[in-house]
Amino acid sequence: MQRSSKAEQLLRQIDSKTKLGDLRKIAKEIKMDHALAIELWSRGGFLPRQLAILIMDHKVLTQDVVDKLDMDIQGHPVNERNQLIDWLMANQLTKDKKTIALIESWENSPSPLQRRVFWYYQGRLRWVGQVSPDNTAYLLSAIEANIGGEASEVQWAMNFTAGWIGVYDKKFRERCVSLGKKTGLYKDQMVSKGCTPNYLPEFIAIESNKRSL
Repeated sequence: MQRSSKAEQLLRQIDSKTKLGDLRKIAKEIKMDHALAIELWSRGGFLPRQLAILIMDHKVLTQDVVDKLDMDIQGHPVNERNQLIDWLMANQLTKDKKTIALIESWENSPSPLQRRVFWYYQGRLRWVGQVSPDNTAYLLSAIEANIGGEASEVQWAMNFTAGWIGVYDKKFRERCVSLGKKTGLYKDQMVSKGCTPNYLPEFIAIESNKRSL
């Protein structure tokens, strides 16, 4: 794919020292330019694709388009892969009712990245402190039944959702703590100072105490 001079100019600005804040500044100047986003995306690098996501038009993100982006993202190393799909969710997919409807349809998607988005989105709804949606009991049962056999990137998002259910829904708290003990996920994970462990018993205790819940 032959790229425009504008795309080439932007690509020359991005190197290994470029930070997310720098990308956001560039994107703020561009605002929205989906054609340019696709040119940057075609470059294939992690940082160009992060910038591309910031300037995409969420109104054109149909299931077919997301499937193509998903396929491209799967070519990245696992850490980059998860960051890109989470970045796409946070900056585009949650911005429109149509794309939110897509997210809500991905619980049983054949794509682990789309299943990750489904669960991460459910967790974020609770994380921001909103009144919990009325599907909490269903979600917790689904997590209990399926988390053990899920791909690691999906397990993390399911665990994240269970964590915030345990923080904000006291009637489910003991179930969520028990789930963490049963799965043992992230029990021995080391975290940076000031960060909350992902191990559910610790996560729920720390985050609920912070909020006096």
